[in-house]
Amino acid sequence: MALSRSVRRTSRWLALATAVASAATLAAAPVASAAPAPTPGAPGAGDPYFPELGNGGFDALHYDLGVSYQPDSGRLDGRTTLTARATQNLSGFDLDLQKLTVDSVRVNGHRARFTRSGDEIAVRPGFPLHRGAKFTVTVAYHGVPKPLSGPIVFGSDYGWMKTKDGVFVACEPNAASTWFPSSDHPGDKATYDIRIDAPKGLTGVSNGRLISSGEARGRSYAHWRESRPMATYLATATIGKFDVRTGTTPGGVPIYVATDPTLPTGKVDVYGITAEATDYWSKVFGPYPFEETGAIVDDMPQAGFSLEVQSKPVYSAVRSESTIVHELAHQWFGDSVSVKQWKNIWLNEGFATYAQWLWAEHRGTATAHDAFRKTYDSIPAGDAFWQQKIADPQRDTMFSGAVYERGAMTLQALRERIGDKAFFKLLPAWTAAHRYGNAETSQFIALAEKISGQKLGDLFTTWLNTSGRPALPGK
Repeated sequence: MALSRSVRRTSRWLALATAVASAATLAAAPVASAAPAPTPGAPGAGDPYFPELGNGGFDALHYDLGVSYQPDSGRLDGRTTLTARATQNLSGFDLDLQKLTVDSVRVNGHRARFTRSGDEIAVRPGFPLHRGAKFTVTVAYHGVPKPLSGPIVFGSDYGWMKTKDGVFVACEPNAASTWFPSSDHPGDKATYDIRIDAPKGLTGVSNGRLISSGEARGRSYAHWRESRPMATYLATATIGKFDVRTGTTPGGVPIYVATDPTLPTGKVDVYGITAEATDYWSKVFGPYPFEETGAIVDDMPQAGFSLEVQSKPVYSAVRSESTIVHELAHQWFGDSVSVKQWKNIWLNEGFATYAQWLWAEHRGTATAHDAFRKTYDSIPAGDAFWQQKIADPQRDTMFSGAVYERGAMTLQALRERIGDKAFFKLLPAWTAAHRYGNAETSQFIALAEKISGQKLGDLFTTWLNTSGRPALPGK
């Protein structure tokens, strides 16, 4: 149907009027806000115990560490490439590195400016890093790493500790940055490649699985890969003379155990206990979370502790069966499921201590209830042990006996409240819900209430947040 001339003229004017009105509307519409200007990332992750550890503005994804060590002089030459993702528009960012000398910094292959302030490296690339973008930062550095000391870890030195033939590396809570630049907080987990270069005749042992090893030009080389997310404090590059035994557990998990040949083993079969406990905890706590299990057993008498290094706990001597099962339980509680902040440390140590009680129950030597009552009865009501609120134990006492033992007692009190069926459903549910991630106490309470169908706030308030020895039911 054809339109008349007047109708066509009216249509043209309507079209023109509509276009003019649309243009006016567009002109009046607010202009979309520009992206935020790039700013430096925060120098710390905000943990109240270690405010300047970890870093803001990016998420660490992968570390490629190369370390070359000279035991005679103690010198370390390192080259670390961190792959990260910007979580804001960045003009710069910090890394944690204690004491060592920085030789150069490159971002995405380009030389970057940097300054040092205490244990922080402030990196300022010559271009912005946009939110969501991946980037790499490569730091070349050298020096003689020193262990840390103080009240935090039982009054013992910890970190990078020189031995008679190499080095023992155990870094909880804040010593990873004594040997490589990082975002040194468990809330920023990443995967790792760790390449160790040491004098010929020495063995470098690290996390995950061994990719390659060999000797050339008077040096030994080992390349390890941890393909599961790992907190910085769980990384190791322990070097020394070791007897190495490999195989698989009866349940099929690859196992690697390195033992200093000068140590008397006595009646403790580290390899056998490691294999047995790995398989047993896999039944109780859920599938083993890593590609390999094992142990590093070194002669380091100055270190009065062992550490749950991811995939291979490190022991400063041949330790007891009970200690071995404790450190292996940490592979689930602490390594796979890590704390969001250090104040939640009872979620690591209380669970691993409770695992020792479960192991005795498994062996038939004592029930967890008996261990609970024995511990409870052995500590007088007026003892300072009962005054610590372990939900927030404070930095310098975060590894106190109360965190371990009152934490374990909390779990037994929970078990007796909700019953075995719900309790042993809760443990693997917890490790599955937060596998390779981070968690906090409130989340554990919520899951316990969901699985048990009970309100449990009073129990956790009493055992975790209240000073004084709790009264037992029926007393």
